[in-house]
Amino acid sequence: MASSVSDPHEPGTDAPGAHDPAPVIGLTSYQQPARWGVWDTEAAVLPAEYVRMVVAAGGVPVLLPPHGTDVAVLDRIDGLLLSGGADIGPARYGVQPHAETKSQDWRDEHEFTLAAAAIDSGLPVLGICRGLQVINVALGGTLHQHLPEVLGHSDYQPAPATYGEVTVSCEPGTIASALLGPETTAPCYHHQGVDRVAPGLRVTGRSPDGLVEILEAEPDTVPGWLLAVQWHPEHDSEDARVVTGLVAAARARARTRPPSAPTPDPRGGS
Repeated sequence: MASSVSDPHEPGTDAPGAHDPAPVIGLTSYQQPARWGVWDTEAAVLPAEYVRMVVAAGGVPVLLPPHGTDVAVLDRIDGLLLSGGADIGPARYGVQPHAETKSQDWRDEHEFTLAAAAIDSGLPVLGICRGLQVINVALGGTLHQHLPEVLGHSDYQPAPATYGEVTVSCEPGTIASALLGPETTAPCYHHQGVDRVAPGLRVTGRSPDGLVEILEAEPDTVPGWLLAVQWHPEHDSEDARVVTGLVAAARARARTRPPSAPTPDPRGGS
C-alpha cells in the first residue's frame, strides 16, 4: 500500500491552518441489525476504520444514520463523507434489478438527499465506494450492476469479506493526482461500478482494465470540493491521504463561516 507520509506543504495538506478548530465531518452510516455484548438489535453502525481515519486526519467524526434525514444538519458540519455499503436501487437510474443487486431504499433516500444538498451548497464531499456511486447516480449517471459479467473476473470483490487490491492511475492536474501522485494501490470491495458518467463529473482515475476508480467535478460545475473513489481508503490505516484531503477542504471551508452566536446564559444577565 502507498505511504501516507507527505511534506506538510504539499497539495492535500493544510499546514497554514494547523491551529484552526478541527472541522466536523459527517459520515453516513448503516442502520441494520447488529450485535454487541448481550444485545442483538437494530443499530446505527459504521466500521470504526472510518471514524479512526477521520480522527487521524484531524477531523471530528459525527455519524449521520439513515433515519430522521434533514438537510439542515449540513449547516452544522464542515464536510460530508458518503461511506460504503449496500448497492443502490437501480430504479434510480432507470433499470430493473439484477439478481445480485442488494439495495436498501431507506439508505438511498437518506444519502441522495444529503449528497444533492451538500454538493449544491459547496460543502466538501468525499464518496467512498458506494459513496462514489451515490454521487454519480444522484447527478444523472448509471452503474454496471454486476462487474464479473462485464469484466469477466471478480478481482474487485474476490470472496465474501475479502478485500481485493486495485492499482489506480491518476490524471495529472487533478485533486486525485495532488493527493495521490500519478499512481496508487488500494483495497477494494465492490461488485458494481460506473457505467455512464454523470454530466458535470469527470473521470480522473482508472484501473488497468479501464474501470472508473475516481470521479471529480468538471471545473466550474459545482461550488465546492468534490472527490469520489471506488476503493476503501479507510481499510488501509497507513494511507490517510484521501480522507486528509477531505479534512483539509473542510477546514478551509470552516474558516469562511461567520462566527457562531454566543450561547445565551440560562441564568440571565449579560
